[in-house]
Amino acid sequence: QVQLVESGGGLVQPGGSLRLSCALSGSIFSINTLGWYRQAPGKQRELVARITRGGNTNYADSVKGRFTISRNNAKNTVILQMNSLKPDDTAVYYCNAGAYPYDYWGQGTQVTVSS
Repeated sequence: QVQLVESGGGLVQPGGSLRLSCALSGSIFSINTLGWYRQAPGKQRELVARITRGGNTNYADSVKGRFTISRNNAKNTVILQMNSLKPDDTAVYYCNAGAYPYDYWGQGTQVTVSS
């Protein structure tokens, strides 16, 4: 079992920045991939960014160049740094841990980009 707790969401103006953090606990050794997903009202949950055990990353086209995912192994956290935020980034953001054959999810944190 892996437990994930997100923090760092909130309200920000367009062009602003937010830093999401996901604290990991439990069977961390079993994790192969860590990712951030988001779900806007009326839309399907989508991948935002993912980082593998080896440090390889991939991003949704809509966030490339603006968002950065990183992992702090010493603190057992995964970070999503979000810059140049747009209203279309408004969603609930979920942290995900892939530990085949299981997927673990956090409870989500709301990000609202609005003036």
